[in-house]
Formats: sequence, structure tokens, C-alpha cells
Amino acid sequence: MAHQWRGVVAEYADRLPAHLLERTVTLGEGGTPLVPAPVLSERTGADVYLKVEGMNPTGSFKDRGMTAAMSAAAGRGAKVVVCASTGNTSASAAAYATRAGMICAVLVPDGKIAMGKLSQAIAHGARLLQVDGNFDDCLVAARKLAESYPVELVNSVNPDRIEGQKTGAFEIVDALGDAPDIHVLPVGNAGNITAYWKGFREYAGLCPDAPGGSLPAVATRTPAMWGFQAAGAAPIVLGHPVTEPETVATAIRIGNPASWRQAEEARDDSGGVIESVTDDQILAAHRVLSAEAGVFVEPGSAAGVAGLLSRAERGLVPAGARVTVTVTGHGLKDPQWALRTLDGADVEPTRVSADVVSIADALDLS
Repeated sequence: MAHQWRGVVAEYADRLPAHLLERTVTLGEGGTPLVPAPVLSERTGADVYLKVEGMNPTGSFKDRGMTAAMSAAAGRGAKVVVCASTGNTSASAAAYATRAGMICAVLVPDGKIAMGKLSQAIAHGARLLQVDGNFDDCLVAARKLAESYPVELVNSVNPDRIEGQKTGAFEIVDALGDAPDIHVLPVGNAGNITAYWKGFREYAGLCPDAPGGSLPAVATRTPAMWGFQAAGAAPIVLGHPVTEPETVATAIRIGNPASWRQAEEARDDSGGVIESVTDDQILAAHRVLSAEAGVFVEPGSAAGVAGLLSRAERGLVPAGARVTVTVTGHGLKDPQWALRTLDGADVEPTRVSADVVSIADALDLS
């Protein structure tokens, strides 16, 4: 009998907290493809797969956590939710709040949000406030608002967000039959590396106190977690907050991650790394993904691939290792970078007359 994907809460109900089932708010998130990446396998000497999270309903991995956070809020009878966001969280929160019949307030850094994400939040009816400050200032304000008023905070400091996001790890194991040797992903606010590590550990039966902890293990092992920050926003790498984070990768332009400690635990417990990559490396990886692998992502999503390629160049990727990489958001979130050449010039189409010979000549078919 045919099975229609029902969203991550329903699909993994036995491994998620019971309170998420009281009033589930879903847009059918999850079930995203795990795509073999031969071009990356060839460049790294490993067996590389891309977990393409841009295929979620609002175009990013945030939907996994948002279905959980919004379901929990709905179960408690919430009427208003708030989030701080560099973009993807705002788009997701606005969509799921609309689905749940709630008001969504979004605090974004002034001038620091990509237009594709801003348009989503507005289209879904969010009450958008641009804050005079960076993301970290927005998050402090959102937390204080939730503490002082009848408002639910749905940022990744909300533990239900982590519960939803861990399902990405479940899906990877389900697709491969076991955990990979290495899992790679960008690190911004650090909720995703925290969530994936939690998911891999639970699926390997290493968290008996977790929801569904008495269920049999699915994976026989856990991967090394490799996280990558943008060099201009790399507080975990530097060991101190960055007061003025700056990078083309707006999705990870965060100077004081909310899940900093948990990210370090994921790195250390898994035998992994958290390193930084430059904007040039990010944009080069962005181009490799779109022009060679056929996967269009926003720049922040390419940070993990940039880090993987960097480590491969240094001989630090084990030959033949099975590697999965989460690419977190669709390229249409922040499309301006696809319209520029690597040297920063605007891409201009070749102009031809409307006859087939001219077109053939332009395509070098003559």
C-alpha cells in the first residue's frame, strides 16, 4: 500500500517526546533526499552524499525543528510566537505559525537578512521588526520578550527545536542502513550540529533516557562530527564571541552561538572538528555544488562542503570513508551570489540574434 510522508513528528513519533503529538503542526517536512555526489567523492577520495535540506517546505532544515516547536506551543495553547533570525528561522516560523493559526513576531538584524528569506516571512504574515543590532542582540531581546510576556520562543534554544532537527540523522541512517563515518555541516547558532549528534547517538542506542530509549538501536555506530564556521563569524574556533560577525554566508553570521557548549560536546564526544573557512572557500564550494553537483544552495549551506574540500586538500579525509554532508538551505534563499562570477563581476548573458546559425555559433556547435 502506498505511503504518503506525514512529516517528521508523525514518522518518528515513537522516538520523539509525547507532548509533540497532542496537536501536531506540520507542512510535510522531512523525507529530504540523500543525494550521491560523485564530483565530491572524486575530489576527496571518499564516498560523499548530500542531505539536501533545501527540499523542505520553506526551503531549509529549520522546518524540522519548527514543526516540533510549533506543535509543542500549540499543545500548550499558545497564541503568539517569537524568534530572532538571520532569515531561515523567520521564514519557517512564519509559515508554521500561519498553519497553526498563531501570530508570529520576528526580530531580524537591520540590513542583515537575504531578500529571499525576508519575502517569505512577510508573505506568511509575520510581524517583522528590524532591530538596530546583530543576530545576538535580536536573540537576547526575543528571550526577554518570552520571559516577560505570554509569548513562546521558537529559536533553537527551545529544546523542542533540537528534537525535531535530530530526525535528519535518523533519515540518513535509514537511507544508508547505518551511520556514516563522518557527518559534515555548517555551524552558525550551532543547534544543528547539536541535534544531529543527538539523533545519531539515539539511533545507535546510546541514550536510553531519550524518548523511545527502549527501542532497539538502528545504527551500530556514530560518526565523527565535522562542523565549519565562516572565518568572519567563527567564535567557537576562536574561543570567544565575535562582536561584529561578518560573512557572505548570512545564515551562519552569528557571533555568540546559543548552542556553543553543546556543539563543543558534539565535536569532542564524536572525535570530530570545528574549523573555519573563508568566504572565498565558501563561494568556491557554492559554485562546485551548483555547477558540478547540480545542487543549488545558499552560501551558508556551502560552508560544510568548503570545509570538507579544505580538509581533503590537506590530506585529512580518510580514503574511502562514507561521508554525509547536510546542505541546509535552498539557493533561492540568497540567489545574488549565483549571478556573480568568482571575481565578483555580474554575470551577463551572451546576446545573439534570433536565428539558429547565430545560436549554434554561440554554443560552439558549428
